[in-house]
Amino acid sequence: MTFLRMALLLLPLQLLAAIDVYSFDSEQQEDRFHVLTEELRCPKCQNQSIADSDAELARDMRDRVHSMILDGKSDAEIVDYFVSRYGDFVSYRPPVNARTSVLWGIPLLMLLGGGMLIISLLRRASARADASENDADDNGGAS
Repeated sequence: MTFLRMALLLLPLQLLAAIDVYSFDSEQQEDRFHVLTEELRCPKCQNQSIADSDAELARDMRDRVHSMILDGKSDAEIVDYFVSRYGDFVSYRPPVNARTSVLWGIPLLMLLGGGMLIISLLRRASARADASENDADDNGGAS
């Protein structure tokens, strides 16, 4: 029974050990760290930032961002480092270039297609309304 109590008392300490703690020279560096880790996508988790991911790869990436910030690297240098290793996918804001044109073009094409579909449906509805008015006039005048 005593062993169980001791284990339960130590459990919260193990949970605290899982939290990454990073120290910085200034608050500005800490702010940059948080912005960059939210801006970089975990390659393993697909749709999580490295700040939100529990994957080992994301932890390694957070450690690398931390060390690069302390080394005085700029935000652009840090993002370029990860893009060169993992590709444009690692950034939530990929650059517009030939390789990423599909990422930027599909939403635009979907928006244009949706607009054309709405216009087409409105025209058909208007044409049906006009046709039903003409039928009503034709039927009403023949009586």
